[in-house]
Amino acid sequence: MSLEQNIRFDPEKAIETILCIASCSPQPDIYHICKAVYFADKRHLKDFGRLICGDRYVAMRNGPVPSGIYDLLKDVRDNRTHNLFYDRASTSFSVDSKHHVSALRECDKSLFSDSDIECLDQAVEQYGDLSFGDLKQLSHDAAYESADMDDYISLDAIVNTLEGAEIILEHLTDPCPDQ
Repeated sequence: MSLEQNIRFDPEKAIETILCIASCSPQPDIYHICKAVYFADKRHLKDFGRLICGDRYVAMRNGPVPSGIYDLLKDVRDNRTHNLFYDRASTSFSVDSKHHVSALRECDKSLFSDSDIECLDQAVEQYGDLSFGDLKQLSHDAAYESADMDDYISLDAIVNTLEGAEIILEHLTDPCPDQ
């Protein structure tokens, strides 16, 4: 059984994640937001054993991209109304032709745990000012290299880049071992 079967993408939390990062990032563009989510998710997996909003990552030319979040950003940017969450997303943030993301309202932090906020804030602080090239280099890690271009990166591969990978994989495989 793949680890991905137990993970569910939460589009409402993804919208709030975009808002959270866009409202405090020094470079709130699509690229920096996607990379902040990747690094926040990696830290959250390592320290707390779960992803923040259950997104899956695709190995794209410029590094790992959170698929659901990227789709929401592109839907708003390109005015693609087919997504069920388009209305909520388009009234929450805007994306201009230069890929700059602007929050249109405050983030609803009630959807986040303290650990979610901690990891998102830490990712923005640590990676928010980095150049495109630096982020690209940092995100081209072993997980990224394990996947074919434009294909999903397995959660196993991401976890295997983390300290304590064996314990994290065990937790993700059986989060309630005594039940």
